[in-house]
Amino acid sequence: MKYDVRQLPLLSNEEIAPGIFDMRLEYRQDDLPVACGQFAHVYVPGKSLRRPISVCDARGGVLRLVYQVKGEGTKIMSRMQGGTVDVLAPLGNGFSVTAGRRYCLIGGGIGVPPMLYTASQCENPLIITGFRSESAVILQDDFKALGETLLCTDDGSAGEKGFVTDLLRAHINEIDEVCACGPTPMLKAVAAVCAEYGKPCQVSLEERMGCGVGACLVCAVKVRQNGEEVMQHVCKNGPVFNAEEVVF
Repeated sequence: MKYDVRQLPLLSNEEIAPGIFDMRLEYRQDDLPVACGQFAHVYVPGKSLRRPISVCDARGGVLRLVYQVKGEGTKIMSRMQGGTVDVLAPLGNGFSVTAGRRYCLIGGGIGVPPMLYTASQCENPLIITGFRSESAVILQDDFKALGETLLCTDDGSAGEKGFVTDLLRAHINEIDEVCACGPTPMLKAVAAVCAEYGKPCQVSLEERMGCGVGACLVCAVKVRQNGEEVMQHVCKNGPVFNAEEVVF
């Protein structure tokens, strides 16, 4: 894989929910095409390590990175306005989508953004998003423009009260395969439902990263291959894995 650092013009960087920002960068898809589920590694001034951010969208000459402020690095990112942003992208292996299949795309919390670009690559997707409460809900209008969209919250303040797995079970016979991104407990639960009903499932794992290209061991996870448990890198071998391979 070719790794290119580029200076991308910053078009906008706006807060779309408390602590959630939508960064939009000028980007040429014909230069290095982005696959759904890949991520970008963003340089933050004054920090030695880049911040890995899932690609929310990459259409129309704009690279969207929707991220949550969690620490000092992302707080610095949230204050960026104008100029250019130093980005290493695209990185990782994304979701594999095949024509003629109906995908159920599931996102939980800050794992919701990468499902937007994935939805744009699917035919008639069923999109399920889950959040803690109404204040954390994002991107619903964007999703509704791409397919049937279902929303749930833990407390019932928006959409249906419950979890993404509740909605998945209710619609499991309408879909062929599942792609999911979110907290590990959610991914484990989604994978279990898919295994129960015999539906293929791809999951995008969230792990802390150092280099982003497989040179360090920060993002190592345990997976099953050929009947054995081995360690692989989320940044290079993933972030997307077949759910049955992951040792949750």
